Amino acid sequence: MYFGEEEESIQEDTLVQRILAGDESAFRELVATYRQYLFQTIYAIVRHPKDAEDLTQDVWTRIYFSLPQYQMKGLKTWMTRIAVNRAIDFKRSASRKREEMTAEIEDPVQTIATHHHNDLEHEVVMNETARLVRTKLDQIPANYQDVLSAYYLDHQTYQDIADAQGVTVKTVESKLYRAKQWLRKNWKEEDFL
Repeated sequence: MYFGEEEESIQEDTLVQRILAGDESAFRELVATYRQYLFQTIYAIVRHPKDAEDLTQDVWTRIYFSLPQYQMKGLKTWMTRIAVNRAIDFKRSASRKREEMTAEIEDPVQTIATHHHNDLEHEVVMNETARLVRTKLDQIPANYQDVLSAYYLDHQTYQDIADAQGVTVKTVESKLYRAKQWLRKNWKEEDFL
């Protein structure tokens, strides 16, 4: 972690502690600092200004109520993860609603009959996808599995990974870069379709 990043992290942690202590001005300060960033992050996913505004408000509410669970590392990353997940959930939900409305308009009787079939089909597809992903994960070289798992699944910082593995942060960055290169070379999107 660089000096500027460390100082920013300390300021963010202090801000979070003030919010948790009930300081309303601290939360306003947090919102003022990251409002535009979170809006742009959400807008990049949903591509609709009104939806992005509504989702941004919802994300701020989620952030506020989730702060007691925040572990004082990577505040911006943590908030971004909440925003991205909420935007993706919204897109999925909107897409599903559009499909259901279209189907119900076209043939309401058929819609009722296919709901049960779709649930079973969805379960079969999800089970097959999970099996495929497990198979693919087993193909990753062991020296890449640990860093990918720690970073993407356990959401650890480079520093946390470096400490756990007894290596430098630069080594973690290098391993993660090489692991991503390996994935790009060996995995194709069509393998998962």
